[in-house]
Amino acid sequence: MDEKDFIALALVRLDRAKELYNEAKELVKMDSYKSANNRAFYAIEKCIKALLATQQMDVETHNGAVSQFNLLFIHRENAGFTKFDYQKITKADRIRNASDYDDFYIVNKEETKELLEFVKDFLKRTEEYISKTA
Repeated sequence: MDEKDFIALALVRLDRAKELYNEAKELVKMDSYKSANNRAFYAIEKCIKALLATQQMDVETHNGAVSQFNLLFIHRENAGFTKFDYQKITKADRIRNASDYDDFYIVNKEETKELLEFVKDFLKRTEEYISKTA
């Protein structure tokens, strides 16, 4: 793939991240917080993969994507992302895992709503970064 292909891929992934975020919001309205946590995390993951595509990089696993994001965006000045973002992303992954796989996990509604606020902000900053790159 050439640079234009990677930018196109980034935009496709950004669109999917927006869809996942909207799904998460709808699930919260239906009090389906565990499912909302899942969709919120995957919205973040799609944002990360979109950002990686701007660097002509594609990663298969969640952990690989988060690790590369940490290296390429958190530790780079002026990328618009911080260690706080990395902490929120790893927390979102823990919440998603508990929501998906722990039968006895008790959902914290406020935590889910905070997660959605983070996703909204992360989406906005991802979109801004991609628009500067494209």
